[in-house]
Amino acid sequence: MKKLALALVFLGMSFVSLKAQSLKNTSNNKTEIQYLSGIDKDHMVDWDFFCSEGNNSGKWTTIGVPSCWELQGFGGYNYGHDGRDKTKKIHKEYGLYKRSFFAPLQWKNNEVKIVFEGVMTDAEVKINGKLAGEIHQGAFYEFKYTISELLKYGKENLLEVKVNKVSSNTSINFAERDADFWIFGGIYRPVYLEIVPKDFMDRIAVNAKADGTIEMDVFSASKKATGVQLFLSDLKGNKIQDLPLDSMNFKNGKWSIATKAKNVKTWNPEKPNLYLLNVALVDKSKKVLHSLTERIGFRTVEIKAGDGIYVNGQRIKFKGVNRHSFYPSSGRTTSKALSIAHVKMMKDMNMNAVRMSHYPPDVHFLEVCDSLGLFVIDEVCTWHSPHLDTKVGEKIVKETVVRDVNHPSILLWANGNETGWNTELDDDYAIWDIQKREVLHPWNIFNKTNTMHYPSYHVFAYDGYAKDKIYFPTEFLHGLYDGGHGAGLEDYWKQMWNMPLSAGGFLWDFADEAVVRTDKNGFLDADGNHAADGIVGPYGEKEASYFTIKQIWSPIYLEDRFIKNDFNGVFRVENRYHFTNLEECKITAKWVQFEGPKGSSKLNVLAQSNVVLPSLKPSEKGTFTVALPTNWQTADALYLTAIDATGMEIFTWSYPVKTPQQLNTRIIAKSNNGAIKMVKDNGQIIVEAAGIRYVFSDKTSLLQEVKKEGKLIPFHNGPIILGHKDKIISLTTNTQKDKIEILTVFELKDKSPDWASHKELSSDQIKWTIHSNGLLDLEVQIKGKKQVTDYKGITFSFPESEVSGMKWLGDGPYRVWRNRMKGTQFKVWENDYNNTVTGESGFVYPEFKGFFSSLYWATVKGKNNNGFTIYCHSPHTFLRMLTPQNPTPKEDPKGRLSPKFPQGDISFVKNIPAIGTKFQEGDKMGPQGNSENYFGNDDEPIVLHLTFEF
Repeated sequence: MKKLALALVFLGMSFVSLKAQSLKNTSNNKTEIQYLSGIDKDHMVDWDFFCSEGNNSGKWTTIGVPSCWELQGFGGYNYGHDGRDKTKKIHKEYGLYKRSFFAPLQWKNNEVKIVFEGVMTDAEVKINGKLAGEIHQGAFYEFKYTISELLKYGKENLLEVKVNKVSSNTSINFAERDADFWIFGGIYRPVYLEIVPKDFMDRIAVNAKADGTIEMDVFSASKKATGVQLFLSDLKGNKIQDLPLDSMNFKNGKWSIATKAKNVKTWNPEKPNLYLLNVALVDKSKKVLHSLTERIGFRTVEIKAGDGIYVNGQRIKFKGVNRHSFYPSSGRTTSKALSIAHVKMMKDMNMNAVRMSHYPPDVHFLEVCDSLGLFVIDEVCTWHSPHLDTKVGEKIVKETVVRDVNHPSILLWANGNETGWNTELDDDYAIWDIQKREVLHPWNIFNKTNTMHYPSYHVFAYDGYAKDKIYFPTEFLHGLYDGGHGAGLEDYWKQMWNMPLSAGGFLWDFADEAVVRTDKNGFLDADGNHAADGIVGPYGEKEASYFTIKQIWSPIYLEDRFIKNDFNGVFRVENRYHFTNLEECKITAKWVQFEGPKGSSKLNVLAQSNVVLPSLKPSEKGTFTVALPTNWQTADALYLTAIDATGMEIFTWSYPVKTPQQLNTRIIAKSNNGAIKMVKDNGQIIVEAAGIRYVFSDKTSLLQEVKKEGKLIPFHNGPIILGHKDKIISLTTNTQKDKIEILTVFELKDKSPDWASHKELSSDQIKWTIHSNGLLDLEVQIKGKKQVTDYKGITFSFPESEVSGMKWLGDGPYRVWRNRMKGTQFKVWENDYNNTVTGESGFVYPEFKGFFSSLYWATVKGKNNNGFTIYCHSPHTFLRMLTPQNPTPKEDPKGRLSPKFPQGDISFVKNIPAIGTKFQEGDKMGPQGNSENYFGNDDEPIVLHLTFEF
């Protein structure tokens, strides 16, 4: 077993909980912390351990603490829904822990407590063979025992803990172990001793308001104490000001205090200003009996009925996400480093809020939300019905609020999830919360709010009987596989931002909860379609929605803009911050050129300038102007990169300057030197030029075969016009000096809608042009239609087994859906082939297969030097690259997450499908999700003009 000294070494590390701050001064009036366990998933300490059943059971061995024992190879795995499946065993093992520790003689003059930050699920604690207190029930709550009378001072002491994975309280099991998440067993959060003076403060509760007012309760049973002294310091401990007391009263073991700090900076997610409140309990001679330091932020929260949620007088909208405390290789045991990484990713997505789903997180996660800036909804763990019984529920509410009350990030409490609330507990939060935060019933209409989950788009009519409630779904746009999240968010957010009673919402959810199965050779298990619903993968791999959210939730909102010849450099902008003036940010403009398919992927910057942003208060609109260099029309694209006041990138917008035809004209080889010949034989048109042999059908003009220097390029069977049934009326060839043309004309058909009183006849055409330098041009003209439900475009075949990757100029690097177009950037990208099923397998991102927007050119890399390059001269064209592997019908039974792809393998189309969510088809998710495209009436046909280079 590792020595106790190892645990003490950890205390010097910078990521130790704020509880350890007082260790820098171990005088008699300070609190000393001594860890018996490690501090996180990356720093465990071995304890003796016995597991009763399952893997590695029936013998004494050792286990790292803190940990979930399944991830250490013990017991058995269960997902919360397993009880509904009669074929699955519910594992009910218990674990026995032993840990020796030394209690110095000087502790006799102190009070000693043992603190458990989290144990799953029922915990019986003994010190030297004697019970430390009643069995604790509830997996997600900190609890402690006073053990001064049980210790042997100057000697080794034995800590024994029996942990029952399944609670003896039925309501706890319904709340915590019959839920839609992985369930584990073990001492999974840290364990430590808390050594305090005999006359000590048990805890403090602080309400620090935006105007500097401080209301505080100091809980102490000391008979020597006659008062409390306060001063405020910065986070480095530098004293800022004494805090003279306006009032101080003592009653029933509680000092109630009022004071006011001067010239403080308020806390909000954009500027999370924090201070240290130094509290000293003193006797009649002003001697300090005990001192504590609490990190606080000054802010005022108001929930105004029929109006909105206000922080520091500013009405806010949540740009939020739900988050589990989870890591694949350690389950619910996490670390402060992981908390920092997760919050930084949320902030990078321009989020400002997080909901604890569905239980209180580690303390360090709340500390990071305080310091980096996120609004928090803190939640007690219950799941549907039946709810927690009142007796145990009262203890759980107390443990939650007492631990978390002083975090400025927490705006609201949630009394359980989705009908799991015990309404007898609603009033208990205010008993322990000095700030009297409001309580939610997530997914219900309750008090001033409506938090209905997974609304369809038409919810924004908001004309029901609860239309006077503040509306924010605490779960929406469920992100199973590649659906939801960014898909649909633009439509939803337009409504949420502009609807007065909307307070935003919380996406479901942050990360795929796929766990490492130690019993299945390390397999990453998301339990089918139950836990594959993250914006990021199990280890934080960024999926496409990550960047879509980043753009849509950008606090600098730019209207969509297209750069044409008369571009004047003016952009319309809206400040969607809540607490920041736009002029505190920066935007840099870059005019760039790209190299061609055979060149580098690097940008050639022609000109760069800083944009002068206007002074716009939150919610104000205005304009800014990008300076136009004299050579701006020679650029291929304009990039605008926004940086916030802390130096973080908000987003980079990209705007093509040249059309595809203009750009490709510069980079395609012009030479037409060389011989070209055509032969018609056995139903085929065979053309040879520059060592390339093309074979076309003389009945359909479809490309049947390409060979270069005798080597087969397996690109063929196209162009098939999608959804096309017209008959061919002519197929002609035309031989010229340096090129050969093959023209196919289809029958005239009426393109007007059924209800039109006139007829508009149009004929589709396919025209091949083979040049003497070997280039192959294709122009396809397709009659336009006002309303389209099928694909408009063309398709070819190319075996997936021959594809190794792709390099292209267009939007990327992620694929798009009709209702997830935002978040890409126009530039040269390269992706290697992968067969990732988003959230389910592979976890390699970006996914290789799918639709890619704004195609200019693409090189398809073949495994056997058999690839080719396409130049697309037609604007607003999507490249379809192969067909993604879908989840199994069992996991997506209604096909909401498996959009239908065109026939063939490589396609060029003018419209693409939307993707749904676990609970909704795309048609229920707003205009961009609709399966019908409105192209409008157009006198001209749809044209697809491509050049192939083999």
